[in-house]
Amino acid sequence: MKVMVPSCLETYPGFGNYRGLASYETSFEAEGNIRLEFKGVSHFARVFVDGEETAQHYGSYTPFDICVKNLSPGMHSLKVIVDNDFRDEYVLDFPNDYMSYGGISRGVALEYIKDIYIDWIHVTPLREADGIWSIRAEVACQNLSESPLYADVRLKFLDTEACCQGKLLPPGKSIITFEDLEIADACPWSMEDPVLYPVSAALLQNGAVVDDMIERTGLRLVRVEGTSVLLNNKPLRIKGFCRHEDHPQYGCALPAEAIAYDLQLIKDLGANSVRTSHYPNDELFLDMCDELGILVWEENHARGINGDRMKSPYFEEQCEQVIREMITAHYNHPSIYIWGILNECGSETEYEKSCYRRQYDLIRHLDKSRPCSSASCRFGTDICQDLPDVCSWNIYPYWYDDDTASQKLQKLHDWLNTDGNGGGKPLLITEVGAGGIYGFRDTSSDVWSEDLQAEILEKQLKEIAASDDCIGMYIWQFCDVRVSRIWWALRRPKSRNNKGIVDEYRRPKLAYRIVRDIFTSLPNYREK
Repeated sequence: MKVMVPSCLETYPGFGNYRGLASYETSFEAEGNIRLEFKGVSHFARVFVDGEETAQHYGSYTPFDICVKNLSPGMHSLKVIVDNDFRDEYVLDFPNDYMSYGGISRGVALEYIKDIYIDWIHVTPLREADGIWSIRAEVACQNLSESPLYADVRLKFLDTEACCQGKLLPPGKSIITFEDLEIADACPWSMEDPVLYPVSAALLQNGAVVDDMIERTGLRLVRVEGTSVLLNNKPLRIKGFCRHEDHPQYGCALPAEAIAYDLQLIKDLGANSVRTSHYPNDELFLDMCDELGILVWEENHARGINGDRMKSPYFEEQCEQVIREMITAHYNHPSIYIWGILNECGSETEYEKSCYRRQYDLIRHLDKSRPCSSASCRFGTDICQDLPDVCSWNIYPYWYDDDTASQKLQKLHDWLNTDGNGGGKPLLITEVGAGGIYGFRDTSSDVWSEDLQAEILEKQLKEIAASDDCIGMYIWQFCDVRVSRIWWALRRPKSRNNKGIVDEYRRPKLAYRIVRDIFTSLPNYREK
């Protein structure tokens, strides 16, 4: 059948619960060297150009690229074999409390390139004084030939220009770093005024440009100080939603218009942040958050993994691959203020702790400009709270827990400051909420009614907002989402996780107005 790309297998007629292989095929016209970038293929991809396999990639939510050299002029074939099955070697994908969709779920780009080209630009704001910003800029260049080549590397950010002349680029990747560039007359990026600037780089040989790239970023500083997370020296108050990429019509391949509508609702609800649970999100979503001044917690792809699954020989390798690809691709988005890993994964043994340590070390190696954290639910048994910059917890008072939110927060605070080894750090609630099925109203506020959901959320949010020990909260979740079949579906009415403030079609539930009233009454920043 003919399908649009990006799209999900499970949205095609007759494929609603399909698991297995599918072949996507098309043709394109080209000559010389080309670069194909796949923004997201789920779960496993094999790529063939003119019948020859050129790449394999596992990872549903991060981009990968391939280069093919010396194509003859004319038409060429492209085939991508996709596997969305659950297999032992796909450690991060298994039946879960959300739907693991298959297909080419994000865009594909074709680029014509020379023997050398620019792979990426990373800009790191270092400091600001008297309106002048100091930044570090890195330009990654690729040399496809088998011989070293010389080139000039030129960078421009507003009125600041820098050039590295006569740079020797050996075969493979080279990174050229411009340290302590001063940027004058630039405004900081903030939630209230999300100013974005272009940054460009060019490769020149014999004075002629052979490749260039234009990126976009914003200048802001994020740091942890004591029990606060500071944005431009202001202590943040997080008012956010956890959000899955999920829609009844589109699966996880939401078009730009659907993403924009989600963010309009999130802004209307008074939120200032979104947590990309539980995987890196589409760059279209991040672009819009940059433009709207919405802070993003972005995390790698891992939810509820522990025990033998964490001991799989593939686990650490696949987690670290996601981290590398996520940070490399999304580094320049000023909306991302924190990196997250391993949501509700095992954190109770020394082996599990070693996994956290390796992944935190990797994040800090790749990006020293942002804090990192992981959302835990293992109160009293988690031994990893000394590792993150922010202690983050998923709690469900009045729903799964008998404690009130105030009692739960006090217990968390006391434990983190003693046996939990997380004392003196910011405390962030990364999930809180309750279930409610759209249209089910009940005068006795029975379970799954919109009435009970609204009552619980009002108590949860007000008690968390009143806590001086907590920097904010993420509601689980923005919209109802589809879950995996059989085991999860048997626990979730309608085969949906029904804790959304809106249902899967974005229809507001009774809790919508309550959340909006509470969130809009809270400022974006806390007092120091």
